[in-house]
Amino acid sequence: MRDNGGMNSPSSSTSTAPLPSLDSLPPSPGAPGRITFIGGGNMASAIVGGLLRQGHPAAALQIVEPWDEQRVRLVQQFPGVAVYPEARSAALASQASPDRPGTPATALVVWAVKPQVFKQAALESAAHLPDHALHLSVAAGIRTESMARWLGSERIVRAMPNTPALVGLGMTGLYARAGVSAAEREQVQALLAGTGRTLWLPQESDLDAVTALSGSGPAYVFYFLEAMRRAGTELGLSPAAATELAIGTFVGAAQLAQSSSEPPEVLRQRVTSKGGTTHAALSALEAAQVADSFVAAIAAAHRRAREMGDEFGN
Repeated sequence: MRDNGGMNSPSSSTSTAPLPSLDSLPPSPGAPGRITFIGGGNMASAIVGGLLRQGHPAAALQIVEPWDEQRVRLVQQFPGVAVYPEARSAALASQASPDRPGTPATALVVWAVKPQVFKQAALESAAHLPDHALHLSVAAGIRTESMARWLGSERIVRAMPNTPALVGLGMTGLYARAGVSAAEREQVQALLAGTGRTLWLPQESDLDAVTALSGSGPAYVFYFLEAMRRAGTELGLSPAAATELAIGTFVGAAQLAQSSSEPPEVLRQRVTSKGGTTHAALSALEAAQVADSFVAAIAAAHRRAREMGDEFGN
């Protein structure tokens, strides 16, 4: 996952080079910093779970989550991780928390809130955060220019993950503002290592395409799985058998594509014999213009991602 390029040059996460320890984060030389999550939903849970699996100390993690039911779940799911009810609490202060004396100040803030409440959360929290904190946002649509204005900081990384991060198989696009150092970019990659693969993008506008393609992508896969299950049951299979066959096919085909150097169209051609069953199926899909509809659907998601930046970023 190491990037050896420039500040915003593209890089995938496939390198086996060791990443720096998160304990190298500020605020003071040789002292580990806390990682504070604003919001405790699926993405925050995926990252926290990945950190704990890698051996990161629970005492160095904390979550600000306003919903009572969600806080109860987080406390049960992550023993030892402090969970606070509001963003203005001492959890964010530049000094150690009163209930955990000796704990270093927040060094990295992960913004895992919904886009429509990001501005309010940022404005409420900014005064309680140390100036040296690095900010990582996983909120869809909100641009770093807006974040920098609300937080008064240029040290911002924006991420677009997807839900397979919950099982360590996510795909996350990343963009860093110029104020983020190369070492801090590597620290962000270390933070996300337990959630799956990462890819640095050269310009922030690319993240709207990432949102449309991979951020929303799991829903497309689930949609096709639903259709395959329906087809299987209409052909006489049980729902359980149809579901297992559909999921197994997607998993196997994805792994084959990942391990192959051939592009998808070549892989498709190799399993399509003219006059055979696969050819009949693909001919029906082409007649229905499924590919064109699919491309149009992703374009619609891309438009909405851009609209959200305008709508919630002012």
